Amino acid sequence: MSRPRRPSPTRHHRTGRSSCEGELRIIGGEWRSRVLRFPDEGGVRPTPARTRETLFNWLQFKVPGSRCLDLFCGSGVLGLEALSRGARQVTFVDHTPALARSLRENLHKLGSDDGQVECADVQALLQNQPGERYDILFMDPPFRQGWLELLIPLIDENGWIGGGSRVYLEYESDRATPSVPARWHLHRQKQAGQVTYALYHILDDQAGRNE
Repeated sequence: MSRPRRPSPTRHHRTGRSSCEGELRIIGGEWRSRVLRFPDEGGVRPTPARTRETLFNWLQFKVPGSRCLDLFCGSGVLGLEALSRGARQVTFVDHTPALARSLRENLHKLGSDDGQVECADVQALLQNQPGERYDILFMDPPFRQGWLELLIPLIDENGWIGGGSRVYLEYESDRATPSVPARWHLHRQKQAGQVTYALYHILDDQAGRNE
C-alpha cells in the first residue's frame, strides 16, 4: 500500500517583520519582559502576546512542574513561556538548524538547563515512542499542508500524551475543526484574525470510550 505523501516542512509565513532577525518578549513568570532575538527564517514570528496571555491563563494551574513538548517551535516562545512559569522541562523541536541553534543560545542566555532542543523532522520524531509522556504539548504547524491530520494520530497512538495531558493547537480559521480522537475533549477555543487556537484536555482511555 502506498504511503501518504508527507507535506513539505516549509513553515507558514506570517506577515510583518522583514529584517534578518525577529524579536520576542516573554510576558510572564521569572523571565517576564526579557527580550530575545532569533533568525527570521521562513517568516517565523512568535505567537502574539495576547494569544499567549489567554493560553497561559487557561494553563495556569497545569504549567508548574509540567513536562512540555513544543513542536514546530520556531522562536520557541511557547516553550520559553512555559519554562518561565515553572515548567519542569521543555523539549523544543524544529527542523531548521538556524532556529535550533538560536534557541540553544537563548536558553543559555536565560541560564536555563531545563530546555532540550531537537533539530529534527517532527513526523519522524512522533513515529517513535517517548520514554515519558508529556503533560503539555504545543503544536503550531505550517498552514495548509495537512500536518494536523498527519500528526494527531501519531501523537495519540504512540504515547506522547496520556490522561490529564493538555494539547494546544493553532490552525487557519477558514478550515474545518481538526478531527481528533474521542478522548480529546475541547477545553477552550478562540479565534484571533486568521488563526484559531484551541486547547484540548486528554481524558483517560476509559473516559474517552464513554464519551
